[in-house]
Amino acid sequence: MQAELLLRDQVAIVTGGGGGIGRAIALALAAAGADVAIGDIIAERCEETAARICELGRRALALPTDVLDTDQIRKLVDRTAEHFGRIDILVNNAGGVSRRPFLEQSERSWRKHIDLNLVSVLAATSAAVPVMIRGGRGGTVINVTSIEASRAAPGFAVYAACKAGINNLTRSLALEFADHGIRLNCIAPDVTVTPGIRGNHSGPVDESKWLHPSAAQIAAMGRRIPLGREGLDSECGSVAVFLASAMSSYVTGTVIPVDGGSWASSGWLRDSAGKWTLTGDIGST
Repeated sequence: MQAELLLRDQVAIVTGGGGGIGRAIALALAAAGADVAIGDIIAERCEETAARICELGRRALALPTDVLDTDQIRKLVDRTAEHFGRIDILVNNAGGVSRRPFLEQSERSWRKHIDLNLVSVLAATSAAVPVMIRGGRGGTVINVTSIEASRAAPGFAVYAACKAGINNLTRSLALEFADHGIRLNCIAPDVTVTPGIRGNHSGPVDESKWLHPSAAQIAAMGRRIPLGREGLDSECGSVAVFLASAMSSYVTGTVIPVDGGSWASSGWLRDSAGKWTLTGDIGST
């Protein structure tokens, strides 16, 4: 591994680090040399990810955390700083969504989506960045958003608004914290293979029980996603290592789609002959 990509002896916090993209990012950071604190609402997943990090030869801290509770987020940050003596990397990954037309979504649902997807990022960032500033070494904040932050998302309006807010927050704070050497960037995935997308919403990650897309669903993804497949969580992990490392030392305030080209296609789909065409022309030759 190139020296600029190494994160030797740095300390990272990953919210939602027990499964899916968060777990993949935690393991990728550990493989690059970082010690990692895992915050996840599912205790078994915290412990499993922490055990995998230790197998990689790095230190881990498993801290079950409900990011709907900002006091628990602050406790996650405080305990990490106390245990490791520093914080260099914060990955705001925790979030979630359920599809529902806006007019069928209650105010309680709005607020839960906002607390889960946006307020948790505000709370973790406001707690971790002062620790980075006191350390005097700079730092990195990586926010996991979505390409839904940059396009219309019917059925996901509140979630998409939260993710759009995180994109703008990232750009704004990149300016505010630049004098401290703290960089902020976003990773914006599209469809990515995770326990949640496979129906494994609770308990330990168990791939043997996962649901899998039908042949028709796979074909539809192949028409919509330029690279022709779902993303892998490890691909987000690789981008996170880049953003946390010295190799990206002049990169801040950016949003990097990790989406197989979905954002770039923006309404273009493959027709039955495999030719790229606008959505309204599907089926034509």
